[in-house]
Amino acid sequence: QVQVAESGGGLVQPGESLLLSCTASGRVASILSMGWHRQAPGKERELVAGLSTTGSTHYANSVKGRFTISRDSIKNILYLQMNNVNPDDTALYFCNVYTGTYHWGQGTQVTVSS
Repeated sequence: QVQVAESGGGLVQPGESLLLSCTASGRVASILSMGWHRQAPGKERELVAGLSTTGSTHYANSVKGRFTISRDSIKNILYLQMNNVNPDDTALYFCNVYTGTYHWGQGTQVTVSS
């Protein structure tokens, strides 16, 4: 089993930056990929960014050029650097870890508002 916990959410103004963190624990050696999803009120959960163990990344078109996903493999922490945020980025952000099975955290709320 892998346990996942997100942190770093909060209230930010448009144009500001925010760094989300996700700590994975347990059977981390079995991790195949990690990623960030988000779910806004009334909308379906969507992929924001993904990172495989080979280092390949992919991003939703809406965040390309603004968000960066990275991982500290020693500490087993996944990051999402969010720059130049806008109100459309407001959502509950979830970290997920894939080991053949998806493992999800509880989410961290990001609110972008002036």
